[in-house]
Amino acid sequence: MKKSSVILAALCVSVFVVGTSEYLIAGLLPQVAEDLGVSVGAAGQTVTAYGLGVVVGGPVMTLLTARLPRKGLALSLMLLFAAGSAVSAFAGSYEVLLIGRVLSSLSHAAFFALSLVVASRVVPEERVGRATAAVVSGLTVATLLGVPLGALLGERTTWRTPFVVLTALTLLGIVLLAAVLPRQEAESAGARAEIRVMAQRPVLLAIATTAIGFAGVATVFTYIAPLLTEITGFPAFVVSVLLLAYGGGSFLGNIIAGRLTDRAPAATLRGVFAALALLLALTPLAVTWKPTAVLAVLLLGLLATATIAPLQGLILRHAQQAPTLAVSVNVGAFQLATAMGSAAGGVIVAAGALRWTGLAGAVFSALGLIVSCYALPLRSKTAPGAATETSAATAA
Repeated sequence: MKKSSVILAALCVSVFVVGTSEYLIAGLLPQVAEDLGVSVGAAGQTVTAYGLGVVVGGPVMTLLTARLPRKGLALSLMLLFAAGSAVSAFAGSYEVLLIGRVLSSLSHAAFFALSLVVASRVVPEERVGRATAAVVSGLTVATLLGVPLGALLGERTTWRTPFVVLTALTLLGIVLLAAVLPRQEAESAGARAEIRVMAQRPVLLAIATTAIGFAGVATVFTYIAPLLTEITGFPAFVVSVLLLAYGGGSFLGNIIAGRLTDRAPAATLRGVFAALALLLALTPLAVTWKPTAVLAVLLLGLLATATIAPLQGLILRHAQQAPTLAVSVNVGAFQLATAMGSAAGGVIVAAGALRWTGLAGAVFSALGLIVSCYALPLRSKTAPGAATETSAATAA
């Protein structure tokens, strides 16, 4: 096995552990609330605290650590994550649990960004999209397997057990990374260089594309369970199977998009957003008939994560000189997209229009498509060293 493949596998495993933590507690809220003597709503704020920690803490951690060697930084961020997981596992009060969640979240965006940057440096330029997809697959597997298995373990034991397991897995991940990661010095001139690169118009447009375009997925997916039960008429157990199929489609879509990104980044990004906009616009019609509802869920899974590789690739393309902060902010942009999409969907559901969330999602995706045209023209000359779409396809 190539050394680069081993490194990508280690990063994927580590990202899986970090990704599992993000939504793990969402399936354990009743147990957490009962054990710590708070309401389920208050327990749910631990998810919010984690999300805010990712959005705010990621860029701050990246700036503070811009001059540190990459391998040592990766290990330190994973140690911080392990500490947060351990604090969460043994929290004796709600306040301590919040502290543990925030500690873990501070390393989330910074580690994910660092993993993507390291992955892009250990493969040839024409395979960066596939390397990105390999790392991101850790997140899709976390959603597909890590979160539901963790929730099941918590239901069979206590809510603390999954966090103990998560801490142990993090420590194993640290050992694995220590063994395989190459030594890399910091690639930027420091925080000023990172800020200067991120403030460039193409990079800001790329981040805006993420925040706006991905919100379309969240608008529908946040409320997909009631949509399938109340509008389509599926029983709850069928919805669970469909969500598992959605996760499988997400894994496949991410891998396919990684390969397509290496060949034609602009066409891949635009094609995914155009397909998403069309699919979401048709969703209100599709969910009225069970066969088309199943097809819509499968296609949504396939397209949802297909946005990640081209969007992260877009950031890496425009921010080659100092990419870590830009990638970290872009990770936060996915969180912001989820918040915006779920909020928009919530307004529609509150108005009694659950069936029509897809139309709002289509608007977000269409706007993402429009912004992406400015962020990545078909024959872009703005990115340093970037090849045209035609030459990229020829190289692949």
